[in-house]
Amino acid sequence: MGVVMPDLIQSDPIPRKVDVVIIGGGIIGTCTALFLAEKGLQVALCEKGRIAGEQSGRNWGWVRQMGRSPEELPLAIESMRLWDGMNQRVGGETGFRRTGIMYYAENRTLQKEHEAWLDHAMKYQLPSRILSPDQMAELLPGMAIRPLSGLYTATDGRAEPHLAAPTIALGARAAGAHILTNCAVRTVEYSAGAISGVVTEAGPISCSTVVLCAGAWSRLFAGNMGVNIPQLKILSSAARIEGVTLPDMPVGAGDFAYRKRTDGGYTIARRNINPYPLTPDSFRLLPEFLPTILKSWREFSLTLNDRFWTEMRVARSWQSDEVTPFEQTRVLDPRPDEKLNYEGLANLRKNYPNMGEGRITHHWAGLVDVTPDAVPILSKVEEIPGFYLGTGMSGHGFGIGPGAGKLLAELVMGKSTCVDPTPFRFSRFTKGFVRNREPGHSKHQGSK
Repeated sequence: MGVVMPDLIQSDPIPRKVDVVIIGGGIIGTCTALFLAEKGLQVALCEKGRIAGEQSGRNWGWVRQMGRSPEELPLAIESMRLWDGMNQRVGGETGFRRTGIMYYAENRTLQKEHEAWLDHAMKYQLPSRILSPDQMAELLPGMAIRPLSGLYTATDGRAEPHLAAPTIALGARAAGAHILTNCAVRTVEYSAGAISGVVTEAGPISCSTVVLCAGAWSRLFAGNMGVNIPQLKILSSAARIEGVTLPDMPVGAGDFAYRKRTDGGYTIARRNINPYPLTPDSFRLLPEFLPTILKSWREFSLTLNDRFWTEMRVARSWQSDEVTPFEQTRVLDPRPDEKLNYEGLANLRKNYPNMGEGRITHHWAGLVDVTPDAVPILSKVEEIPGFYLGTGMSGHGFGIGPGAGKLLAELVMGKSTCVDPTPFRFSRFTKGFVRNREPGHSKHQGSK
């Protein structure tokens, strides 16, 4: 199979009835569709724009176990196992390769953090290890700056964001799933208090289960159902460079990151600075996010720009016969922070002075959906039978996408799960978050 671009996947006809409707065609939605379809369930994946059109196609492309939180580590390990066989499974190219990944420790604080994380890795027998500067130089030829040490995991790797989710979507289609593009879901319908279907812009689909995997849009969609997801958005900018020679493995230093691409270039970024555009939700959710902001304030750059006014004007409630925000914005395409990209390139050049010209050919950005604890939500919503969430991936979604999709599929089917789902339960946030709704009605008061 040749290169699959997201906008080349043609939409299937809309089905009248399925078992499960998945909202969102990113890495989480497509993987969930794949695993459900493989088990024989009738699945319709509804994407308002194109498959992987937003953050799933715009991320760095790292696939790592290294550095994952203790809650996420089992899911990252399961995902790596699934990535290994994904090309064969779906009959296409995701760009996945095991290349190893390296993190720099430029100061003693980072070095201690790496050493502490190794205690978690040892529990799962991961081959992660701390390298000396000389050992790092052997794996990273051309490196000029010598950090104190490096954290290295040989079994980690990379995949290609613009290939992975579209290829997996085609695999899900081959397994029997309906892949619907440019088809926004407007509302969820209920019968006797449980989900009975959805209304899309192209018509209704009967179903008993809905899985919301809409990334940065999840909070807005769920709010119309009366479900308040504590989720904000962080801007992630990156760039493509060419005319360089660098090691194959992805590398993360304190102020830059890079990853080799399948097209011969490299994706680079300015690491450890996260522009956080203020929005009305920033103030609505301040009590939930304030502890994280205070703890990690050095990593955030608060900005007030047109994103605030854009979201101020977005409708927060609607009915099934109304045009929704999802139809008004098919692909969320925020303006990249080019200054940060150039800083990342300059810092990379200091570390690899002989790497070559290194000119930027493309800039892009995406909005990352984050939770207060930076741990995803992969869970049923207890108060709404048949409603599941796969969101709040907090910048980790691409790498752990296959495991997240498998876990969601197992939860939907009521099967034993590949990992303990407890850390990802929505109920850890639901005290005071799920509002009353009126079963059988499409219009609900949006969350405040």
